[in-house]
Amino acid sequence: MRIISGSCRGRKLVPVQGHHIRPTSDRTREAVFNIIGPRIKGANVLDLFTGTGAMGIEALSRGAGHTTFIDTNCEMVQSNLTLCRLEDHARVLRLDLVRQGLSNIVFDHAFDIVFIDPPYNKGYIEKILLLPGFIDLLAKDAWIIAEYSYKEKIKIDIPGLDILKQKKYSKTKISILTRI
Repeated sequence: MRIISGSCRGRKLVPVQGHHIRPTSDRTREAVFNIIGPRIKGANVLDLFTGTGAMGIEALSRGAGHTTFIDTNCEMVQSNLTLCRLEDHARVLRLDLVRQGLSNIVFDHAFDIVFIDPPYNKGYIEKILLLPGFIDLLAKDAWIIAEYSYKEKIKIDIPGLDILKQKKYSKTKISILTRI
């Protein structure tokens, strides 16, 4: 797994050990960043269920201003940020979003782009989108990029959000939502 473009282009990330992390493929990541393109420059990014941190690090490499990474285990993302020398543009929080929510976290800015890539087939995307205060974290016209199994049926009928685009990549489905 490597960073595809930007200041860290070609940089190989720490290899994934075991089966508890399922990183977004290079092909899918490249497709997502081709869609969000110019929106990334200077953006405040939130990477939920970050795993390796590849999505948020790719965003930083392509010019995002800051990325906040959240996961239950942050060792890999921390190692990858150090490897890419991007620690000064990142905040890493160890948190179980599904159990703890977002209520105790203070964010000093709204997010322009949010990546949500939870374990597949657990219903976590809907749970996160419905967390109290989640919509308030989003900047006006923010984009949410949700990644899930193509077999998973998720309901994204949430007040304040609209589906812009949905696309299948191999066994993965990407939904891009916007705050309205």
